[in-house]
Amino acid sequence: MSLIRLEQVYKIYNPGLESQVNALDGVDLTIDQGEFVAIIGTSGSGKSTMMNILGCLDVPTSGTYYLNGAAVSGMSGRELERIRSSQVGFIFQGYNLIPALNVWQNVALPLCYQRVGPKERRRRAMEALTQVGIADKAETRPSRLSGGQQQRVAIARAICTRSPILMADEPTGALDSRTGQQVLLLMRQLNAQGTTVILITHDNAIAAQADRVVRVKDGRVVDDSLWHREEARP
Repeated sequence: MSLIRLEQVYKIYNPGLESQVNALDGVDLTIDQGEFVAIIGTSGSGKSTMMNILGCLDVPTSGTYYLNGAAVSGMSGRELERIRSSQVGFIFQGYNLIPALNVWQNVALPLCYQRVGPKERRRRAMEALTQVGIADKAETRPSRLSGGQQQRVAIARAICTRSPILMADEPTGALDSRTGQQVLLLMRQLNAQGTTVILITHDNAIAAQADRVVRVKDGRVVDDSLWHREEARP
């Protein structure tokens, strides 16, 4: 059984109006546990809409989304929130760190929604920060970190929830090439440990780091290819 399955998923904005946009236009997609998949497309292709639906940040206009065999499409807002907090970790290009909190507090924040106790929150936050190599910055405010360090904090925040799925939306877009490669290496290490990684990008070179590339255009999947080319990786 696939971990993720989309069946004829449509996402339509402003339906019936002149300004109607078919952001997703009948998408079929399956992703198995443990895959590292890149979803690639230009701006407006539908890739970010697809991520929002896969991550339960949005719901389809029609069609069905199955996660672990359960139909997500008909779930309540509370049920979707529970999936987001326990099943999916998010990494965003803009980091989305809270300036008033220090590094470990930012990392531990999602655990509050999981009702994890204070001591365990700090322990797991420090464990995640150690995993991404910046435990020494635990008491530092985000504004005092470099872009690469802030992205590592964002990754630590995603993995401390121990979610089986990691979704990354243009995670290297604001980084220099060297730091971007380090972030991609961390994601591959997490994938090697069993995490399913879904990477959203517009960049062919970034997509080539994944094991499978799903190309999206005009809201449709136009190509779905497995990669077995180690030479494409740094």
